[in-house]
Amino acid sequence: MNSPLPSKQIFTKESLKKQFRLSEFLAEKVISFVAFLSIAIIFLIFIFVFKESMPLFSFGKKDKVKTEIQTTSDVKVESYEGAETSTEEIQPETYGAPTEDLNPVTQETQTSEELEPDTYGTPTEDLNPETATGKEVIIDEKATENKEGADRTWSTFFSTEWVPVSDNPRFGLLALLVGTLKVTIIAILIAGPLAILAAVYTSCFASNRRKEIIKPIIEMLAAFPSVVIGFFAMMVLATFFQDIFGYDSRLNAFIGGVAMALAAIPIIYTISEDALSAVPKTFTEASLALGASKAQTAFFVILPAATPGIFAAILLGIGRVFGETMIALMATGNAALLSANPFESVRTFAATIGSEMAETVFGETHYSVLFFIGSLLFIFSFILNAVAEFYVKGKLIKKFQGK
Repeated sequence: MNSPLPSKQIFTKESLKKQFRLSEFLAEKVISFVAFLSIAIIFLIFIFVFKESMPLFSFGKKDKVKTEIQTTSDVKVESYEGAETSTEEIQPETYGAPTEDLNPVTQETQTSEELEPDTYGTPTEDLNPETATGKEVIIDEKATENKEGADRTWSTFFSTEWVPVSDNPRFGLLALLVGTLKVTIIAILIAGPLAILAAVYTSCFASNRRKEIIKPIIEMLAAFPSVVIGFFAMMVLATFFQDIFGYDSRLNAFIGGVAMALAAIPIIYTISEDALSAVPKTFTEASLALGASKAQTAFFVILPAATPGIFAAILLGIGRVFGETMIALMATGNAALLSANPFESVRTFAATIGSEMAETVFGETHYSVLFFIGSLLFIFSFILNAVAEFYVKGKLIKKFQGK
């Protein structure tokens, strides 16, 4: 007996429409919200950093403040140019409950004798003879923002001296820029070849068992805190390389570059290995079928095909080194010296912010300059990511696709 034929299913426009599922809708909206929130947070961080450096772009000096102190505990604050003058009586502050004199004899002795105020150094004359109860003393003349004037601050950016705390402060960014570039170039020259060769070996030559051992070990370096790598460079690497090369400065750009290479190797290795593994297997099979060896296939077929991903890995490694703070503080000597010698101490942009931000006065020129350096670091990282996104994924991929 023949089995009945299945009924013919008819597809209509309504049946082909995507069915609404609440869980998928909520998941899509949450993912979209998180993505846009991340972009907004990054944008707000950049606005905040740049806003704190805005006083550098406002030319001119602020009004100076004159403080007058009288011995009767009256404090008068006057401004020079048309500001309102206010006088208010300030009582001395007391902390805790009032204490009584435990020795009444001493109290009586003190009340019966007139205590003369202590004087130190040469006696000073009364600056204002009309005031019989007090003396006028100018304590400080400071501007709340940009004391030296933005025009003078900008002129010091192109000098070679970094002396932020001085009667004549200089904010020379050239020495900091050269020091940052020296450490970055040394780190990439060390980390780039090592990480790429390790990725080529893992992807093209190592067996599955070795690959399962080598890859996690190298990627575990990324979990090491920066302070641990910096401490290792300061205590071990600095002495080791000084004994070999015999240079004078124990902590220098070379030691900082070697230490930062240890931090950049996991990033470059991971992305390069993923790019090499993403090359189609047909490339390898075709090369071996034509009689090429494994080494020829790896270096002349697989490696060129993975160039876009490797280039992106190097750019991300540069960004990692350029913004590193703790290793630069501990291993580079932290001295703003302008020199091409890699064995002299240097100071980087990130190390300058990390070491001096906690010691600056809010609103002063030094404070604004540090935030301006942070803006430069932010812009540099953005440019690196933009180059990796548009150039690597655009021109290079089209080139290898023959378009």
